[in-house]
This record gives sequence, C-alpha cells and structure tokens, in this order.
Amino acid sequence: MMSRFAHAALIAAWMTTAGALAAGQTGAGAATRYTLGTFAHGNRTFVAVIVNGVAVDLSKADPSLPTDMKTLLERYDSLRPRLASIAASAATSRPAHAYDVKSLKTLPPVMPQNILNAAVNYVEHAREMQGRSPNDMVPPADAPKSIPGIWERRPGDTRHNPYVFPKPAGAVIADGETIRIPAGRDRVDWECELSIVIGRTASAVPVERAMDYVAGYTLQNDVSDRGGRSDNRHGSDWFIGKGHDTFAPLGPHIVPKEFVPDPQKLGITFTLSGKVMQDSNTDRMTHTVAELVSYVTHVLTLKPGDIIATGSPAGVGAARNVFMKPGDTSVCTIEGIGTLTNPVAGARSTSSMP
Repeated sequence: MMSRFAHAALIAAWMTTAGALAAGQTGAGAATRYTLGTFAHGNRTFVAVIVNGVAVDLSKADPSLPTDMKTLLERYDSLRPRLASIAASAATSRPAHAYDVKSLKTLPPVMPQNILNAAVNYVEHAREMQGRSPNDMVPPADAPKSIPGIWERRPGDTRHNPYVFPKPAGAVIADGETIRIPAGRDRVDWECELSIVIGRTASAVPVERAMDYVAGYTLQNDVSDRGGRSDNRHGSDWFIGKGHDTFAPLGPHIVPKEFVPDPQKLGITFTLSGKVMQDSNTDRMTHTVAELVSYVTHVLTLKPGDIIATGSPAGVGAARNVFMKPGDTSVCTIEGIGTLTNPVAGARSTSSMP
C-alpha cells in the first residue's frame, strides 16, 4: 500500500485536473459548478442538478437521463457533458422544470446499499476518546503489522492500520429531518464527517487508482450512542453505538469530485445549537480518501451510491461530557461540500408509531 507521503504525488496530479475543472478551465469554456440531489415535490420524487439554489428536474430537462441517483452516478462520466450543459443553461435562465430548493422536500441524496465509516481516523480524536489531550500526538510505540491481503504496510509507515465499521443504511435521514434520541439514552453524540460517494463498482482497488472510483462527496453526521450496554463481555457494542434509527444524517447534496480540487484540504466544523464543538480540517486525517477506498474495497465490493465516511475530527461530546438533547440543532459544515442541519428531538411516543 502507498504511504501517506508517497500518496502526495497522486493528490498533486489529481489537484491539477480537478482544480482546473473547479475553476472552469476546461477548454470548452467556463464550467458552471453544480451539485446533485434528490427531492420530493407533490407526489413524485426526482433527481436534480442544483445551481445557485435552484434544482433542475433532470427527467424533465431530458427524458433520456436516469431517474434515480444510483444510475446517474454509475453513468456519470458519460453524462457529465449533458449535465454541465443543463447546469450552464440554468445559471443564465430559469427553465420551467426548475424549483427553488427551499420549496422542495430534500431527501437523502442517495440511499446507499452500504455505509462504511472510518473510526479514529483523526489522531486528535483518537486521543480525546482515550481521555488524553488532543495535542498529545505520541505515535504508536511499534508500527502495527500488515493485514495480509487487505492492507500491506510500506517501510517507514508508522500509522495505525485503518479501522472501518458498517453503519446501517436504515439509519439514513435527510438534511432537515429529525435526529431522535432513543428512550432511556442520554449520551448521544455527534461526529461531523466528510463522506465519499462511490461512482463505479469497486473491488480490490489499488490506492493509485482509487480516485477513479469516487463520484463525489457529501456530509454525514455519524451520530453515536456513547451509553454502551450493561454487559461488555464481548467489548464495545457498535450496533447500539452507531445503529439507532435516524443516526445517519446524510446530505444535503452530492458535490461531484471535479469541483473538489483537494479533499484533503477542507475545513470542517460542527455546531450544537450555535456553539462550535468541532473545528478542524481534513488534512488531519490519518488515512486519506484514496487509502480508505482501497482499504474498504479489499474487503467488500462497493457499488455506485455506496458511502465511505472518513472519520470524525476532535471535538465530540464524549470528551467534554456534553451530549445532544431534545431541542438542540445539529449543524455539520464542510468547506466546499455544504451544510447538513438536523433538529434533535426525543423518541416518538409509541402511540404515534404505525
């Protein structure tokens, strides 16, 4: 596997291409920046290109375009010229099949088959979860061994191996939907994370080619129940910790990768009811976007629309004994990607459940 330092050349090459696209220097004229989203309007749902707060219904703009996000992502490379044309047109004149985003119900941008989340992928977060200062950056005493067939270490790489866990896709909610604190649970925490959206079927992908399989990026709040369980004979219970209903806010939209010059240089913040809790940068990741794609796909084949969340920076509630409570507002913001906002409420009463 490629070390973080050797990987710098790969990122530099990607930045040259993506930076030109983000700046509109494509040779065919200035490119209009757009995002991709899924919405409901009346009794129908649709995928859209979003430009300047306006969502263009793709199925009405061009009936030959896919009507679901997974297919759109799978065919994105071939459809990009058409999407760019629609975006450019929408930037200058509003078509009849366009809506103000605020007038629509925002849905999760994609409903993934798989969500894989990186744990402790920021050293400062790892330290705070161990009850140590986030600035205590002592490296591991001994470099971990390779994981045969999955993660082969290179000389000089002293980082811990990647650690990834599955997040239930059934926990996904959209921007604006409510995070529900389960009955009896009072240690519900936040983790604001850059999330990778897969665009092609990916299996055993080398680091050097990993970015070819990335369609774009979105945000995830990896909501976490720190309350544990009464018996820990088998160690931490990740299902309870990560798997409650509503614990995977995702969105609001997908930013295509060509508009993100360097995913390893994005500011990331989280506020709880207006108070800044997390303030970091993706350059603090232990393992990069490309490395995580490679690692995960050496275990599980990923499909278009699958998600890899890249881990949380420092600043979670568990480190300061502050947790989300009903009435709070959760706001996760990542530079160039967007803002994911969710109100927080208590559990639904059993009488109101279907």
